[in-house]
Amino acid sequence: MLYHLLYPLHTLFGGFNVFRYITFRCVGAIVTAFLIVLLAGPKFIEALKAAGIGQVIRLDGPESHFSKRGVPTMGGALILLALTLTTLLWTNLGNHQVWIVLLVTLWFGLIGSYDDYRKIKKKTSAGLSARGKLVLQIGGGVAAGLVVYQGAGFNGELFLPFFKHLTVSLGVGYILFIVLVVVGASNAVNLTDGLDGLVSGPVVITSAVYLVFSYLAGHATLSAYLQIPYVPGAGEIAVFCGAMVGAALGFLWFNAFPAQVFMGDTGALALGAALGCVAILVKQEILLVLVGGVFVMEALSVILQVGYFKASGGKRIFLMAPFHHHFEKKGWTEPKVVVRFWIISIILGLSAIATLKLR
Repeated sequence: MLYHLLYPLHTLFGGFNVFRYITFRCVGAIVTAFLIVLLAGPKFIEALKAAGIGQVIRLDGPESHFSKRGVPTMGGALILLALTLTTLLWTNLGNHQVWIVLLVTLWFGLIGSYDDYRKIKKKTSAGLSARGKLVLQIGGGVAAGLVVYQGAGFNGELFLPFFKHLTVSLGVGYILFIVLVVVGASNAVNLTDGLDGLVSGPVVITSAVYLVFSYLAGHATLSAYLQIPYVPGAGEIAVFCGAMVGAALGFLWFNAFPAQVFMGDTGALALGAALGCVAILVKQEILLVLVGGVFVMEALSVILQVGYFKASGGKRIFLMAPFHHHFEKKGWTEPKVVVRFWIISIILGLSAIATLKLR
């Protein structure tokens, strides 16, 4: 909105020319989203308390989590509010890629909100059925896949990192791949959301890395120099990523141990889907496995645990899944687990950026 309102006035006042630059608008988006969450946070948390929207704790979870019962949840609604307002404020609204990622994010946020609502209403850790949730997620993924596949430059070619010109042609199957990435990322982030600040930190880091990749993908000269796919208009996605960085960072202010509020499925499903969609739109899908390695590790721990439990007749690989609970069972304190996962996320993020020179 600011781009459309103020940039045209640069002929009258040269200072408005700064709204032309994506880098300036990225910084503006980060600061704006952060301040929206930071300033609205206290009142929002009080409103959740007044409405009785409190966390429901799994009875089979770690005993240390029982004290979290009743802590306000569905804080992801504040993240989505800040993310949406900031995106509308700082991006070029004529860019269709921005609308794709924003609508995907909001759709998955609605799924998460309904899931959280059912948990709170029934006072149980079981909300939507796994099948019902998956159907809604796949529906959103298919819709996004169809729109992206028909867009300019998206012809079903999957670009592989570490190689200059190696691609895999998926054809129409690329739509199914998009569904896999978006739905998989959404659920992986949701599974990670089990400790105070555990998701917020890696989301900030992953979003920041994709901010860099979005900017480079949308810059014809830099993308050619670094030999990564050029995606016209992808620079605006960097502004969206900036909004996500700011919103997640602001939420971390209240979500850090001991958490004053939880994002719930409302935030976790939406943020995961947003990251998956961004990875698709900037043609760095495979790299998400590296950048979001913490989320991948958490999801794999659940898959392995469930699979081995069924195959072995009740035996377990980990003391508890997702993976972060395994370390809690080993006696690690919650902040220790969280900070070490953050450190891993930082290393993975830096490694992903380093791949820009590995072509």
